[in-house]
Amino acid sequence: MIITVLNQKGGVGKTTSALNIGAFLAKKGKKTILIDLDPQSNLTSGLGMSMLLNDDKKNLSVYDVLLENNTISEVFISTNIENLYLVPSNISLAGAEIELVNKMSRELKLKSAISKFSENYDYIIIDNPPSLGLLTINSLVASEYVIVPLQCEYYALEGISQLLKTMDLVRDSLNPDLALMGVLLTMYDSRVKISEAVASEIREFFKEKTFDTIIPRNIKLSEAPSFGKAIFDYDPTSSGSHAYDLFTDELLKKYG
Repeated sequence: MIITVLNQKGGVGKTTSALNIGAFLAKKGKKTILIDLDPQSNLTSGLGMSMLLNDDKKNLSVYDVLLENNTISEVFISTNIENLYLVPSNISLAGAEIELVNKMSRELKLKSAISKFSENYDYIIIDNPPSLGLLTINSLVASEYVIVPLQCEYYALEGISQLLKTMDLVRDSLNPDLALMGVLLTMYDSRVKISEAVASEIREFFKEKTFDTIIPRNIKLSEAPSFGKAIFDYDPTSSGSHAYDLFTDELLKKYG
């Protein structure tokens, strides 16, 4: 199953969600690959892998998959979590949007690469840049499902119509099987009334497409990436770890 984690707004828990969903799926025995499609490389560094991606030309990344015709098999690396693998990103990806413009079948680059590689894996999770450019289009074309993290704060739904419109356009012209798996409520703070109000508004808007599990605002979730760890390795007793554990159970129950 190929899932893209997407929100064109930054700071909504997108990369945190991609990392920890992938990590918990792997922990539960699912062979999982994370693809870091964001030039900021936060997913890569959040798994403690950025030290592998210096100026050494031997260090390949997702850039080389998209623009240098390298295969995912040549690029992916093991992580310190059993069953979890990573297609890393680095700063080279920053210019990829411009470089892709003149390429033939530019929207299909990632899909083509994944199609040659995905058979032996249960889940492929793609983390995206906070934009709706060519990198994100590649992700949507390659994916079966989309998870949209939405923070329980003011303006949570701002811009969401453009995201849904982009998904519709991709579905109409490039990937008819693309579906919204659901909206994941993030950064919920039970001490603040606005969190409850926004969560209610999001559930009213998306109805059954809103996941039951809510990810709380949790300092441990913010700290874990700086140590290059998934939340269950950094603080397994934290509310953030418990929430992502519950969420992956919910995902597996619904989708297997």
